[in-house]
Amino acid sequence: MKDNAAELRALAARYKMNASHFHKDGRGFIIVTRAGIEHICRVAKVTVTYTPVFEWSDPEKSRYVIECTARMGDMTTTSYGECAPANNRNPYPVAMAEKRAMSRAVLKLTGFYELNAKGEDEIESTNQTK
Repeated sequence: MKDNAAELRALAARYKMNASHFHKDGRGFIIVTRAGIEHICRVAKVTVTYTPVFEWSDPEKSRYVIECTARMGDMTTTSYGECAPANNRNPYPVAMAEKRAMSRAVLKLTGFYELNAKGEDEIESTNQTK
């Protein structure tokens, strides 16, 4: 796997991020915290809109999908967040689907995904190491 530490540091500097916005995961990728995602949005002036995806959701099975469109200047991207009992343990599945959608869209839009960074809402917290 390519060592992209210098590129990640450059992106972190571009968005005025600090060490508290990241965790290193033992599986070889960087996790951007929820606070880090919100920080990126504020600094980069990213705006997001959400749309429930009813055809992929099933409330009777506690399965929800949210689409998030993120905009930064003239760039736009769309991503999805899903939440179901198999990938969620908190009692707020719609909020978790929204967080995942936003994390994915923001990291994709700002170039972090290209460098193998993931949002903490996508990763089981028991796998994180600081």
